[in-house]
Amino acid sequence: MEAVVAGVVAQLAPGLRRLTAPNPGMMTGPGTNAYLVGTADLAVVDPGPDLPEHIEKLAHLCGDRLRWILCTHTHRDHSPGARRLAQLTGAQLAGRPAPDDPRHDETFAPDRILQDGEVIHAGEVTLRAVHTPGHASNHLCFLWEEAKLLFTGDHIMQGSTVVISPPDGDMAVYLRSLHKLLDYDLAQLAPGHGRLIDAPHEEVRRLVAHRLKRERKVFEAVCAVPGETLPVLVKTAYDDAPEKLHAVAQRSLHAHLLKLAAEGRVREDEGRWSAVNGEP
Repeated sequence: MEAVVAGVVAQLAPGLRRLTAPNPGMMTGPGTNAYLVGTADLAVVDPGPDLPEHIEKLAHLCGDRLRWILCTHTHRDHSPGARRLAQLTGAQLAGRPAPDDPRHDETFAPDRILQDGEVIHAGEVTLRAVHTPGHASNHLCFLWEEAKLLFTGDHIMQGSTVVISPPDGDMAVYLRSLHKLLDYDLAQLAPGHGRLIDAPHEEVRRLVAHRLKRERKVFEAVCAVPGETLPVLVKTAYDDAPEKLHAVAQRSLHAHLLKLAAEGRVREDEGRWSAVNGEP
């Protein structure tokens, strides 16, 4: 099993290298993965945070061959290094601008704003943008068509589920974006955090099932302790998670509740949540 070590260049396949940023943590795992794709001409997917040593190493690895810097989304562990890398290499930036949300990197200014299905060429490599909102409204995955490998950013992570943080994060939209991936012929997933993932469709179905199981638990918690706030509900809905993670889990809890409210199953009154019919 391949290890993910920050600062170490990993050759994952012909034309595919990974350099993980030294930003490990509860939300980032071993760090944010930057992928170098191609041979003669190169693209970098998700340069990561603006850590000078990390970005300078990326620039050195690419030399004068870097043509594109692609960002899956603008959370601050994925895109802030893009501007420095572009300055060092002259490469063009591609992705989608940041939404009006304090969790996003407002400095990201793409030279090319990508729409769903648009293609970037880096030499012999074809990278197709797949719009996958949910974790972030501007989230893109990138499909390396020749290798059938999907760079998933934070849409799918290895070893952890993704936090959905309203208002920009949307649980219903996230689930639709997961289902969307089942329409693609995929051999592997290259996540923004963690190792390569085999059996992509199996992983997508596992994640959907996990989210729906959590949704049932959220609804049951609202029925069990009606009229309560997020800090109270999280103790029941996420009683299988360590208490130190509950503050983060409240974000996804809120996203689940907003989805259930849109479906008419729960209601909110001044921050207190109840089931509409009072029964699970």
